[in-house]
Amino acid sequence: MGFFGKEHAHGSNITGHGNDAQNHAAKNDAIPDMDLLDPEKQPADNTNNDSHTALPQVHSPRISIDPVLEARVVRKLDLRVPTLLGFLYLLALLDRSNIGNARIAGMEEDMSLHGNKYPWLLTIFYISYTLFEPLALMWKIMPPHRWAAITAMTWGIAATCQAAAQNWSGLMALRFILGAAEAGFGPGSPYLLSFFYGRRELGLRCGLFVSAAPLANTFAGALAYGITSGHALLANWRLLFLVEGAPSLAAAFLAWYFLPDHPSSAWFLTEEEKDVARARSLRRSGEGERVGGVDLKEIFQTLFDVKPWITALMYFSCNVSFSSLPVFLPTILEDMGFESINAQGLTAPPFFVSFIFSILTTWLADRFQQRGLTIVFFSLVGAVGYVLLAACTSVAVRYFGVFLAAAGVFPCIANILPWVLNNQGSDSRRGMGIVILNIIGQCGPFLGTNVFPSSDGPRYIRGQSICAAFMFFNAILALSLRFLLAWENKRLEKKYGPQSQATNAQKGQVIGEENYGSSFRYVL
Repeated sequence: MGFFGKEHAHGSNITGHGNDAQNHAAKNDAIPDMDLLDPEKQPADNTNNDSHTALPQVHSPRISIDPVLEARVVRKLDLRVPTLLGFLYLLALLDRSNIGNARIAGMEEDMSLHGNKYPWLLTIFYISYTLFEPLALMWKIMPPHRWAAITAMTWGIAATCQAAAQNWSGLMALRFILGAAEAGFGPGSPYLLSFFYGRRELGLRCGLFVSAAPLANTFAGALAYGITSGHALLANWRLLFLVEGAPSLAAAFLAWYFLPDHPSSAWFLTEEEKDVARARSLRRSGEGERVGGVDLKEIFQTLFDVKPWITALMYFSCNVSFSSLPVFLPTILEDMGFESINAQGLTAPPFFVSFIFSILTTWLADRFQQRGLTIVFFSLVGAVGYVLLAACTSVAVRYFGVFLAAAGVFPCIANILPWVLNNQGSDSRRGMGIVILNIIGQCGPFLGTNVFPSSDGPRYIRGQSICAAFMFFNAILALSLRFLLAWENKRLEKKYGPQSQATNAQKGQVIGEENYGSSFRYVL
């Protein structure tokens, strides 16, 4: 059911091994020119009726790539792809969460946002965001540079127009459009990264992408501090929306002209490097090109796999805290006794710490292939932070709790995203896994943005306690999933035997290594 574009290229730094490699190579024309190719041979059948996940009992073919040349390709990709996506995501998060800074900069009074009107501005965003989650699959169906540009332009217009809103209804409409546009970008971006990076590389790149969230909140606090400390002719909160929304419009053009659709079409790679990029894609998925369509059969198979549903519940738990922290933290700090201006500035340090931990933890999880334990530990860190916020009255202790909460929540999300991608055995399954993750996970903000009513201030014990409970729950889910994956790996060892010394010696060289097959093992 899938459909893929075709492209030819030539190179000499890649070699294949085994007759099965010929079969896999013949499956797609968009691969390097290798001696192993035999167009008369058909690809090996990669499916059967095993209810587990259709794991074939075939010997895995291999492909070898010059490691020096591959490292050069990865460095070039790193400087451009996750960097550009992360920059776009930073702008998206800035436009999404700056309403929290606008609230204490005068918006609440000017717009008469009494009662539940402010929480509804947060909720309507996530209603729209959840409804449009399936747009994550557009990254595979449509050229990514076009899709990224369309979504960035749309949310940029909506975010900027908030500066001109005259009433609550107008803000509600703009927040709905903002949510729809951002749903088309953020949730599917890690899926796009999986086209460029292998499972032992993906975590760090997802970490670089997700770390844009705490960095955006660091930037938002500092920028809001600067904007709202002046005496502009325009209301401070309107100026805030204008200054932080306009860059997204310019970024849309950057995406259109500079974001590559897939590694082998990257404008910054030489022809030799493009051959390596195709070979890397072939090695990971058995396909030289990754954009062009989805397999509906595999989409439905993913719906009946329990693993993405568990990670979706984990994402839900984290998002209860993730969604509420940026939009309510300025208010919480203000209610601790800090003036509005100081509250804006004091949001920056906790988010910067979580930015560092988001990158560090994903790098460590990639290195040791231990995402589950990483998530368990930082879930507990976040839970302790929320307990301190709920139980303590000392301003110093509560501010320390803010550091723990932020340093716990963001690294968890940074590791959940690659975990769901690591443990689905095809591009279509990975895409559907991301859709499930986000449809369920993005329901978390419905709760998170409604558990900090003004009447609960200044300590917001109920909201802090709920966030703490969900972080504890997230630790339990992560530990449970890790046990399930370890059990699945034992089943695979029993069915196919242990991975041979040759496999270990040539790790990363199997064609289609990230698809379900005899060499596939789940990342714990």
